[in-house]
Order: sequence, then C-alpha cells, then structure tokens
Amino acid sequence: MDLTALRTANPEHWNKAAAIRALTLDAVAAANSGHSGMPIGMADVATVLFEKHLKFDVKAPKWADRDRFILSAGHGSMLIYSLLYLMGDEQVTLDQIKNFRQMGALTAGHPENFLIDAVETTTGPLGQGIANAVGFAMAEEMQRAHYGKKVVDHNTYVIAGDGCLMEGISQEAIGIAGRQKLGKLIVLWDNNNITIDGSVELSDRTNQIQRFKASGWHVQEIDGHDPEAIDAAITAAKKAQKPSMIACKTHIALGHAAQDTSKGHGALTDAEQLKAAKEAYGAPLGAFEIPADVKAQWEAIGTRGTADRAAWEARFAELSKQKQERFNRAYALEAPKKLSAAIKALKKQISEEQPKVATRKSSEMALAVINPLMPETVGGSADLTGSNNTKTGDLGVFDTDNRKGRYVYWGIREHGMAAAMNGMTLHGGMRPYGGTFFCFTDYARPSMRLAALMKTPTVFVMTHDSIGVGEDGPTHQPVEHLAICRATPNTYVFRPADTVEAAEAWEIAVTAKETPSVMVLTRQNLPTVRTEHKLSNLTEKGAYVLAEAEGKRQVILIATGSEVSLAMEAKAKLEAEGIGTRVVSMPCMELFAQQDEAYRRKVLPAGPVRVGIEAAVRAGGWDRWLLGERGQEKKAAFVGMDRFGASAPAGELFEKFGITAEATVAKAKELLG
Repeated sequence: MDLTALRTANPEHWNKAAAIRALTLDAVAAANSGHSGMPIGMADVATVLFEKHLKFDVKAPKWADRDRFILSAGHGSMLIYSLLYLMGDEQVTLDQIKNFRQMGALTAGHPENFLIDAVETTTGPLGQGIANAVGFAMAEEMQRAHYGKKVVDHNTYVIAGDGCLMEGISQEAIGIAGRQKLGKLIVLWDNNNITIDGSVELSDRTNQIQRFKASGWHVQEIDGHDPEAIDAAITAAKKAQKPSMIACKTHIALGHAAQDTSKGHGALTDAEQLKAAKEAYGAPLGAFEIPADVKAQWEAIGTRGTADRAAWEARFAELSKQKQERFNRAYALEAPKKLSAAIKALKKQISEEQPKVATRKSSEMALAVINPLMPETVGGSADLTGSNNTKTGDLGVFDTDNRKGRYVYWGIREHGMAAAMNGMTLHGGMRPYGGTFFCFTDYARPSMRLAALMKTPTVFVMTHDSIGVGEDGPTHQPVEHLAICRATPNTYVFRPADTVEAAEAWEIAVTAKETPSVMVLTRQNLPTVRTEHKLSNLTEKGAYVLAEAEGKRQVILIATGSEVSLAMEAKAKLEAEGIGTRVVSMPCMELFAQQDEAYRRKVLPAGPVRVGIEAAVRAGGWDRWLLGERGQEKKAAFVGMDRFGASAPAGELFEKFGITAEATVAKAKELLG
C-alpha cells in the first residue's frame, strides 16, 4: 500500500486519521495489551463518518436525537476512545488514554456503556453490536412514527468486522433488519480478510455481499482508505430505503510491519516497528503527541452537532406538553403515576375471583393492564406468540406499513431478539420485553448476560418453565436454567406462584432502571394462592410468609412458582398431623437477598426444619436458604429434580420425579425424626 500517495492525496484528512492511528499505537504499547490493527485500518472510515455525517455533539453525548455509533468490533476500542479524546469528550481525557486497560480507567479493554456516556452499548462479544443496532434502529422508527420526524430523525451506524459477521447472531440480526426495511441502519464492514488464526479463508468462504443482498439490504463496495469513496457511499446509504452495508476494503494495521497479517490484529508493541509506523504516518514520534492544529480540527468536529442540538431543542419545545412529558418520562425510565393503582386493582380482582390459570396467562393479564398505560413498552416473541402470551390487544404489529405498532414478530431468532431488545432499551425511551420457552434461554443467554452487565432493564419472558411442559419431553423441559439465571449477577429471576405474584413481578420489572428481569412462567394452570388482598408488593421482598403455622412451628416449606400450591397442600397434610408448618413463597431470590438481615431472619428463623420445593435442580442459591446463611441449619432437604425430565403428561411427571405434597410431607417428617 503506497502511504505516500494516500498522504499527499488529501493531507488534511490523512493527518486527522493518523492521529487515531498514533494514539492507538501508543495506548496499546503503554498497556502492553490490546488490539491495534482494526482502529488503524478503519481510521479513514471513522474520520469521514464523524467529520461529514455523524450527528453528534460531544458536549451532550446523551442528546436524544443524536446519531448512534456502535463499535460492534469492540476489541478495537481504541478507535472510539481516540475519537472521543480528539473531539474533546469530558470523560475520555489524555490521562484515560494513557491508562488504557488499567484498573479504574474508563478506557476498558472493550467499550463499556456504563463507564462512558458516549459509548452506546457494551461490545466485545462479536456480533452483539450489530444485533443491538437492529434494536436501536427499530426504536428510532417507532419513536419517529409516534413523535414525528421533527423530533426523532437519526441514523444508527455500526462498524463491524469479519468476526462479527461470522457469528450466527449476525444472520439473525441482518435477517430481521432486511425484513423490516430499517433504512436508518448503516453497517460499515471492515473487510480486511484477517482473523486471529490467519486469513478468513482458513475458516470461511461466505460471499458477504450476496449474503446481505439476499437478506434485503442495500450494499456497496468501496476502498476503505479513499475518503471521497467513503463519503459518497455513506451519502448513498443515507438515501436508501433499506438497511445498508458498505463493504470497506481495508488493510489491517495499515503502515505497520504487521500490516495484512494475523499479528496485526492484536497488540503491536515493538518499539522500532511503532516508530517506523509513526514515521510513515507523518505523526510526531513522541508518545501521545497530537499536533495542535489536528487536535483543534477534531474538536471542531466534536461540536459540529451543537447547532443541530439547539434546533432540535427548539422543535421539541413545540410538542404538546403531554408529549414532552411522556417523552421525558420514558427516557428517564420513570413509570406513569397510574401504574401502581392499576396493579393494585388487578391484584384485588384476582384475590377475589381466585382464577386457576397458567402463569403465562397471568403474565398476559398483567400486561393487559400495563401496556395501555406505558406506550414505551414493546412486546414480542420468537415465533411463540400464542404460547408466550406476550401480545395484548392494544399493541398493534410493528411492520413496514405500521411503525406505530408495538409488537414484533421476531421469528425463530432467540439470540437476535434478546440482543435487539437490549438495543431498544439502550436507545432510550423504550421498555421492550420478548418471549420464548425457558429452555431456550440457552440460545438467548449471551445477550441476557450482557443485559445484566450493561445494567439494561430488558425483560425476558420465559414460559414452559419446568417438567410441567409435559409431552414435549426433556429437550423442552428446563431443569438447570433457573440455576444459570440466578447465578448471573444483577438479574431478577421471577417465578411467580399465581396471577397476584405475576402482577407484582411485572410492576417491579417495568419500574427497574438498572436490572433486567427474567419472567419464569408455567404452561400448566395453577390455583390462586394469594387469596387475601394486600396493598403492598410482597414480591418486592423476594420472599414472604404466605401461610403461618397453626400451632408450634416445626417445619418451614420454601417454594417457588408452581410448587407453592404444592407446599400449601403439604402444609394442610402436616397440620392435620399436628405438625405446625409455615409456607414461604420465594418468587425472587435476588430481591430476598437484598433485604436486611432482620427481615430475612424473620421469614426464615432458625430452628424449624426446612424443605425447599422447586421442579428444577437444587443449584443456584437454594443451599443458602435451606442450610442457613451461616450454614447453621442441620436439618434441611430439597424436593426437586436431579436429572433431565421425560415425555409424558405433566401430572404423571410430577409423580414420577417425586415432586408431590406426599413426598414433601415424607421429607419433613424424616427430618423431624
């Protein structure tokens, strides 16, 4: 590659891009860790994007109508850190660049949305960013339809690499984006033909151009080092009525000795090679030195959107007071004032009528109350709408001819759905929820984990929660999935026992600001166990005394979900034999763990024998509550699963695996001796 020709063809552009390259080399060398090649290779594309196209004000990185920039190839984090420092971001200072990848620095190894305001989403696990971007673009479409183009009109730009496009989630993402004609979504593919192991041809021969075209995208191919070609391609993409992919042919680690090699992907720290690369760029040789004129040019780019933001604020002020309040409330993740009263009314109705329904139906009943009050909610399902009960009558279907629709048919794309929902939440002003069978958290898992990491209050609706699935058999009967979800930090795992608990769980989920929720719901019908109406949200405590012992308390039965009614049956049998038994419903272990010790001791006092009941494996937190928080309880047992299920009617399965009132009574009496 003739760098001299590139430098002389457009020296002003070259020098701005060279600043990104030099900062990348210096930061990675100082850290002795990181990924140099992608930021160096995509510096030209990023420079043109930010200078000529991106609607962004570095002084207001959370401005609602900014263009969103997503670095799906998150390992190349020095690209976004360099851009932010050069433009004058208040958080990404030169000291932060110098401390790249070090303890306490905002400039983490991969971009983290909870550390830097201008980072839209946490990326690094390849493919997540491009899938998040689909949710960002959907959110923009929905809000533009609702508030008007004068208030919502922005693009979502993504830089993705070969690895992003190899991950299976990318096909889920581009498939739904093409189907929905998300014309405000623009992906810039870093087409450098290099992976860690070597050339892409070692493992893949996919024609990405044809792949995107086949999925309904507008596609262009350009030289990723030609600023005029980059500018023209982005201009054309912005006019397209489809999502756009621009294949940017680049050289990884351009101008470095490791150019076009797999070594160029990682940390380039050799001092002599670094010096030679900087000389080829025409950059100052001193570490972290940026020419004053280049820094000033970048700072001007950073504030280029100030006028756009001011004009937007004036247009926003023209909205009706009601729309302004709704917009601001949704972006602040505040619930409407009427929500609490509506949930209380539903609880009172259920306690009086005492229906026997599956908790997937209970969830739908709660959503029927919530969705009309919260226009920011967006429902959906991975091709299981009728089974997940996620669609309420007021939503309408989001489609190319109805952008006001609030229900998404995601197709059989659990992973893509979960990632896109995270993108909707991160975009701002949206509260998405989406459903599948609980067993298929296995497919959605990486995005559910990232929701927790990113402090994103996405709601994952997981039905068919146990061997209660019945005849579909062990492939569809989750036994270990509760434990996996509960093991994830910053996640609420709700397993409601009836419609009252389901309504309370939903109230918590749609008012949470930093924690995702997993709604674990039954296929089989359950009786109402909360027959006495309580104004307070007992599920918010995580666990509570559902039924007290009639005499001296000798046994505590702790149960969740469908097994709470089983515990009530066991209590009746034990009480008939004069054995005082307390039943504790534990719909959310995480919330119970957050209560003060005095409350936890009040619910689970020392002394009585303890039996846990759940149609799942014992792992995932049960021992803390069975054996006591200090391990002091000597007499405890668990009624549940220790193997995979089987194909048979649900009732027969509970009998076969010993998850019954009779088995619970036997365990309790055995512990009592």
